[in-house]
Amino acid sequence: MSAPTVARVEGIPFRLPLTSALAWGAHSALSAAEHVLVRVTLSDGTVGQAEATPRPTIYGETTASVLGILAQLEAGLTGVAITDEVGLNRVRNSVVNNHTARGALDMALHDARARAQGVTLFDTLLGPNTRVRPSFILGIAPPEEMLAEARRVVAAGVRCLKVKVGREHERDLRVIRELRAEFGPDVLLYADSNETLSPQSAPAALDAMREAGLMYVEEPLPARNLRARAELHAQGRLPVVADDSCFTPADLERELDFDTFDVLNVKTARNGFTDGLQMLRRAAAAGKRGMVGSQASTGLGTVHAALLSTQAEVTEPCELSFVLKLRDDLLDAPIVFRDGWLDVPSMRERCVDEAKLSRYRLA
Repeated sequence: MSAPTVARVEGIPFRLPLTSALAWGAHSALSAAEHVLVRVTLSDGTVGQAEATPRPTIYGETTASVLGILAQLEAGLTGVAITDEVGLNRVRNSVVNNHTARGALDMALHDARARAQGVTLFDTLLGPNTRVRPSFILGIAPPEEMLAEARRVVAAGVRCLKVKVGREHERDLRVIRELRAEFGPDVLLYADSNETLSPQSAPAALDAMREAGLMYVEEPLPARNLRARAELHAQGRLPVVADDSCFTPADLERELDFDTFDVLNVKTARNGFTDGLQMLRRAAAAGKRGMVGSQASTGLGTVHAALLSTQAEVTEPCELSFVLKLRDDLLDAPIVFRDGWLDVPSMRERCVDEAKLSRYRLA
């Protein structure tokens, strides 16, 4: 019997409210999760799905652009066998950029392929590290609000905080010191500067972060400052996480050539499974550590990111707890964190609740 083929690709926009806004970088903020559920339907009726997370200030994508690129790619994908990974990737990569649209499409195709074989992604992608340490993205806000949110997520079972910094250095350090005083060594801390430091200010800032007890800092300098980033990394002041500088496998090769980082942050939301796995393995072969990040993913995106987080090449805490910032989710049951860990196989039966999708979908 021949393999089923792609019959339809669709995007369903939805909006989920947050408990509070997420602010980062010099001026970016997110007040709601306005994402797109990407669905791939096969000729035998099998459906695979994933979450696209448009971020205009990061990738230049909007909900409308995600829907547009999915419509454009549907024509090339229609009729291609779901087992023809080379052919499917050729079509998916026939356009450039559009990172979250192509990443979600890749994951939806993986999901459909597994289901057409009578299994799930947990059977095809679950790695050896089935318990993962989740981190929570603590956005820029008044210090008392950041501390209150930190207490809430720690009470919910998270023991690692990624602190957004970069707007006011002294205020950032005060918040970090207060977090350290509040939780002691039981809660791990690291910073995400989102490219806000300068080559002149970064050395002292990284020294201060190290002295405050942070594990590492993500993207301290603008990604365009390649030589300055290489020079800063060579100083060894604080381990550097690569994120904005490593959108694609080609970006990763450049960063490895210049030796700009210590930890690679791969995001399923922009890389999907295909590129995500390739990048983690390439970085590990070069002696780099690995983590899996979140693009403020809701429940379905978190399940997919968690599966990638179980791979052997992932050595660091992963951003798997943004769901704690949602007032509601599309999944039929909540994701639960216990004592600083996420048991990934416990999410095997999670699925999109169609009634919730109907409630939160956008026209």
